[in-house]
Amino acid sequence: MNAPVLETDRLILRPHGVQDFEALAALWSDPQVVRHITGTPSSREASWSRLLRYIGHWQALGYGYWAVTLRETGHYLGDVGFADFHREVVPPLDGVPEAGWVIAPAVQGRGLATEAVARMHRWAETETRWARSCCLIDPAQAISRKLALGQGYVAEEVPVSCAGRPSLRLIRRFDR
Repeated sequence: MNAPVLETDRLILRPHGVQDFEALAALWSDPQVVRHITGTPSSREASWSRLLRYIGHWQALGYGYWAVTLRETGHYLGDVGFADFHREVVPPLDGVPEAGWVIAPAVQGRGLATEAVARMHRWAETETRWARSCCLIDPAQAISRKLALGQGYVAEEVPVSCAGRPSLRLIRRFDR
């Protein structure tokens, strides 16, 4: 399955392709972008693996990440979507699709992440049979937590560790 193209007033969420590599690599090598995610800027090799993982999710699982682009220019802004990364999370995610998002710092604060994340959740509501999704957020990342709460996520009251780092796990239920 290929990722569907999703649209909003200002954005197009489209499948990733190899043409996105340079922009994706630049985004994920930015220390400001990864500060609350891995803490370590990605190498070009790690970014290439990320790009292939994004593409492969759709083929293997029927869901994944979209490249977020500006409707007017086609400019690549970041990535949003759902995944099963088989992360080292305690307690485990047990196959619950994990929502995630990252938008370039140069365009943050304009509501673009909220717009993209809302659109991907509308897709999940109509195109999947999921009972719930989750997201993992660094406790220090108040902006992403606010975005998640605005999309209907609720924080679990259970301590969570992701790759040895403390994390907040939030759950969103889909009414079916």
